[in-house]
Amino acid sequence: MLIIGLTGSIGMGKSTAAERFRHNGVAVFDADAAVHELYRGPASPSIERAFPGTTENGVVDRQKLAAALLEAPEKFRQLEDIVHPMVREVERQFLRDQVQAGAELAVLEIPLLIETGADNMVDVVVVVSAEPDTQRKRVLDRSGMSIEKLEQILSRQVPDAEKRKRADFVVDTNGPIESAQSAVDAIVQKLREDKGRTYAHQAYHRHWS
Repeated sequence: MLIIGLTGSIGMGKSTAAERFRHNGVAVFDADAAVHELYRGPASPSIERAFPGTTENGVVDRQKLAAALLEAPEKFRQLEDIVHPMVREVERQFLRDQVQAGAELAVLEIPLLIETGADNMVDVVVVVSAEPDTQRKRVLDRSGMSIEKLEQILSRQVPDAEKRKRADFVVDTNGPIESAQSAVDAIVQKLREDKGRTYAHQAYHRHWS
Protein backbone atom coordinates (compact mmCIF):
# COMPACT_ATOMS: atom_id res chain seq x y z
CA MET A 1 0.00 0.00 0.00
CA LEU A 2 1.28 3.43 -0.94
CA ILE A 3 1.00 6.04 1.80
CA ILE A 4 0.37 9.57 0.53
CA GLY A 5 1.13 12.59 2.68
CA LEU A 6 -1.21 15.46 1.77
CA THR A 7 -0.19 18.85 3.08
CA GLY A 8 -0.11 22.58 2.42
CA SER A 9 -0.15 25.80 4.37
CA ILE A 10 -3.35 27.24 5.82
CA GLY A 11 -5.90 28.33 3.22
CA MET A 12 -4.32 26.43 0.34
CA GLY A 13 -7.19 24.01 -0.29
CA LYS A 14 -6.23 20.78 1.46
CA SER A 15 -9.86 19.93 2.19
CA THR A 16 -10.77 20.25 -1.49
CA ALA A 17 -7.92 17.94 -2.49
CA ALA A 18 -8.75 15.46 0.28
CA GLU A 19 -12.37 15.28 -0.85
CA ARG A 20 -11.23 14.53 -4.39
CA PHE A 21 -9.04 11.68 -3.15
CA ARG A 22 -12.13 10.29 -1.43
CA HIS A 23 -14.09 10.73 -4.67
CA ASN A 24 -11.48 8.47 -6.27
CA GLY A 25 -12.07 5.82 -3.62
CA VAL A 26 -8.97 6.60 -1.53
CA ALA A 27 -9.44 6.70 2.24
CA VAL A 28 -8.18 9.89 3.91
CA PHE A 29 -7.02 10.36 7.48
CA ASP A 30 -7.78 13.96 8.53
CA ALA A 31 -5.32 14.95 11.25
CA ASP A 32 -7.20 18.15 12.09
CA ALA A 33 -10.44 16.23 12.57
CA ALA A 34 -8.60 13.77 14.80
CA VAL A 35 -7.31 16.66 16.93
CA HIS A 36 -10.79 18.10 17.27
CA GLU A 37 -12.09 14.71 18.38
CA LEU A 38 -9.32 14.47 20.96
CA TYR A 39 -10.25 17.95 22.20
CA ARG A 40 -13.73 16.63 22.94
CA GLY A 41 -12.41 13.96 25.25
CA PRO A 42 -9.07 12.17 25.65
CA ALA A 43 -6.77 15.21 25.43
CA SER A 44 -8.95 17.56 27.46
CA PRO A 45 -7.67 16.79 31.00
CA SER A 46 -4.00 17.20 30.00
CA ILE A 47 -4.72 20.41 28.12
CA GLU A 48 -6.62 21.84 31.08
CA ARG A 49 -3.65 21.13 33.33
CA ALA A 50 -1.26 22.82 30.90
CA PHE A 51 -3.62 25.67 29.97
CA PRO A 52 -5.96 26.29 32.91
CA GLY A 53 -9.36 27.66 32.00
CA THR A 54 -9.32 26.53 28.37
CA THR A 55 -11.81 23.67 28.78
CA GLU A 56 -15.45 23.46 29.80
CA ASN A 57 -17.33 20.31 30.77
CA GLY A 58 -14.44 18.17 29.60
CA VAL A 59 -14.21 19.79 26.17
CA VAL A 60 -11.45 22.11 24.96
CA ASP A 61 -12.69 25.57 24.02
CA ARG A 62 -10.64 26.16 20.88
CA GLN A 63 -11.07 29.93 20.99
CA LYS A 64 -9.79 30.10 24.56
CA LEU A 65 -6.89 27.80 23.72
CA ALA A 66 -6.01 29.90 20.67
CA ALA A 67 -6.07 33.04 22.82
CA ALA A 68 -3.78 31.41 25.40
CA LEU A 69 -1.32 30.43 22.67
CA LEU A 70 -1.45 33.90 21.14
CA GLU A 71 -0.32 35.27 24.50
CA ALA A 72 2.30 32.58 25.08
CA PRO A 73 3.38 31.11 21.72
CA GLU A 74 6.32 29.38 23.40
CA LYS A 75 3.77 26.92 24.84
CA PHE A 76 2.92 25.48 21.41
CA ARG A 77 5.53 22.79 22.03
CA GLN A 78 3.80 21.81 25.26
CA LEU A 79 0.50 21.45 23.43
CA GLU A 80 2.14 19.41 20.67
CA ASP A 81 3.73 17.09 23.23
CA ILE A 82 0.23 16.36 24.54
CA VAL A 83 -1.64 15.98 21.27
CA HIS A 84 0.81 14.62 18.69
CA PRO A 85 1.37 11.18 20.29
CA MET A 86 -2.40 10.70 20.51
CA VAL A 87 -2.87 11.67 16.86
CA ARG A 88 -0.07 9.34 15.77
CA GLU A 89 -1.78 6.40 17.43
CA VAL A 90 -5.03 7.14 15.59
CA GLU A 91 -3.02 7.39 12.34
CA ARG A 92 -1.45 4.00 12.97
CA GLN A 93 -4.84 2.41 13.47
CA PHE A 94 -6.14 4.04 10.28
CA LEU A 95 -3.24 2.60 8.29
CA ARG A 96 -3.61 -0.84 9.85
CA ASP A 97 -7.30 -0.79 8.92
CA GLN A 98 -6.50 0.18 5.32
CA VAL A 99 -3.92 -2.59 4.97
CA GLN A 100 -6.40 -5.13 6.29
CA ALA A 101 -8.99 -3.83 3.82
CA GLY A 102 -6.57 -4.40 0.95
CA ALA A 103 -6.30 -0.75 -0.04
CA GLU A 104 -3.77 0.21 -2.73
CA LEU A 105 -3.49 3.81 -1.52
CA ALA A 106 -4.15 5.73 1.68
CA VAL A 107 -3.87 9.44 2.40
CA LEU A 108 -2.64 11.14 5.56
CA GLU A 109 -3.89 14.73 5.44
CA ILE A 110 -1.49 16.47 7.85
CA PRO A 111 -1.11 20.28 7.84
CA LEU A 112 2.32 20.09 9.54
CA LEU A 113 3.55 17.04 7.63
CA ILE A 114 6.89 18.61 6.71
CA GLU A 115 7.27 20.65 9.89
CA THR A 116 7.01 17.54 12.07
CA GLY A 117 9.22 15.35 9.87
CA ALA A 118 6.33 13.05 9.00
CA ASP A 119 7.16 13.49 5.31
CA ASN A 120 9.94 10.96 5.95
CA MET A 121 7.32 8.35 6.92
CA VAL A 122 5.24 8.43 3.73
CA ASP A 123 5.85 7.24 0.17
CA VAL A 124 4.68 10.36 -1.62
CA VAL A 125 4.21 14.00 -0.66
CA VAL A 126 1.40 15.99 -2.29
CA VAL A 127 1.46 19.73 -1.61
CA VAL A 128 -1.59 21.92 -2.22
CA SER A 129 -0.58 25.45 -3.15
CA ALA A 130 -1.99 28.86 -4.09
CA GLU A 131 -0.72 32.41 -4.53
CA PRO A 132 -0.15 34.40 -1.29
CA ASP A 133 -2.93 36.89 -2.04
CA THR A 134 -5.40 34.07 -2.67
CA GLN A 135 -4.33 32.31 0.52
CA ARG A 136 -4.62 35.47 2.60
CA LYS A 137 -8.11 36.29 1.33
CA ARG A 138 -9.37 32.76 1.97
CA VAL A 139 -8.05 32.68 5.50
CA LEU A 140 -9.14 36.17 6.55
CA ASP A 141 -12.65 35.43 5.31
CA ARG A 142 -12.93 32.74 8.00
CA SER A 143 -14.90 33.45 11.14
CA GLY A 144 -12.74 34.37 14.12
CA MET A 145 -9.60 34.88 12.05
CA SER A 146 -7.41 37.97 12.40
CA ILE A 147 -4.21 39.18 10.76
CA GLU A 148 -2.35 38.60 14.03
CA LYS A 149 -3.61 35.05 14.29
CA LEU A 150 -2.79 34.35 10.64
CA GLU A 151 0.74 35.67 11.05
CA GLN A 152 1.27 33.44 14.09
CA ILE A 153 0.07 30.40 12.16
CA LEU A 154 2.29 31.18 9.17
CA SER A 155 5.30 31.69 11.44
CA ARG A 156 5.05 28.04 12.48
CA GLN A 157 4.73 26.69 8.94
CA VAL A 158 7.41 25.97 6.38
CA PRO A 159 7.07 28.54 3.55
CA ASP A 160 4.99 27.44 0.58
CA ALA A 161 7.94 27.73 -1.81
CA GLU A 162 9.95 25.28 0.29
CA LYS A 163 7.03 22.86 0.50
CA ARG A 164 6.69 22.91 -3.28
CA LYS A 165 10.38 22.03 -3.62
CA ARG A 166 9.97 19.04 -1.34
CA ALA A 167 6.78 17.77 -2.99
CA ASP A 168 6.47 14.81 -5.33
CA PHE A 169 3.30 16.41 -6.69
CA VAL A 170 1.89 19.95 -6.43
CA VAL A 171 -1.83 20.67 -6.74
CA ASP A 172 -2.39 24.29 -7.80
CA THR A 173 -5.66 25.65 -6.41
CA ASN A 174 -5.50 29.18 -7.84
CA GLY A 175 -7.87 28.41 -10.68
CA PRO A 176 -11.28 26.75 -10.96
CA ILE A 177 -11.98 23.90 -8.57
CA GLU A 178 -12.30 21.56 -11.55
CA SER A 179 -8.64 22.15 -12.39
CA ALA A 180 -7.52 21.08 -8.92
CA GLN A 181 -9.83 18.08 -9.05
CA SER A 182 -8.34 16.99 -12.37
CA ALA A 183 -4.84 17.30 -10.90
CA VAL A 184 -5.78 14.99 -8.03
CA ASP A 185 -7.40 12.53 -10.45
CA ALA A 186 -4.15 12.38 -12.43
CA ILE A 187 -2.10 11.80 -9.27
CA VAL A 188 -4.34 8.92 -8.19
CA GLN A 189 -4.12 7.31 -11.62
CA LYS A 190 -0.32 7.53 -11.65
CA LEU A 191 0.09 6.22 -8.11
CA ARG A 192 -2.19 3.27 -8.72
CA GLU A 193 0.28 2.21 -11.39
CA ASP A 194 3.23 2.51 -8.97
CA LYS A 195 3.79 -0.87 -7.37
CA GLY A 196 7.38 -0.26 -6.30
CA ARG A 197 6.85 0.89 -2.71
CA THR A 198 4.77 -0.75 -0.04
CA TYR A 199 3.54 -0.44 3.51
CA ALA A 200 5.96 -3.23 4.44
CA HIS A 201 8.94 -0.88 3.96
CA GLN A 202 11.06 -0.67 7.11
CA ALA A 203 10.19 3.00 7.72
CA TYR A 204 6.48 2.25 7.89
CA HIS A 205 6.93 -0.86 9.95
CA ARG A 206 8.87 1.16 12.50
CA HIS A 207 6.59 4.19 12.64
CA TRP A 208 3.11 2.99 11.74
CA SER A 209 2.67 -0.70 12.46
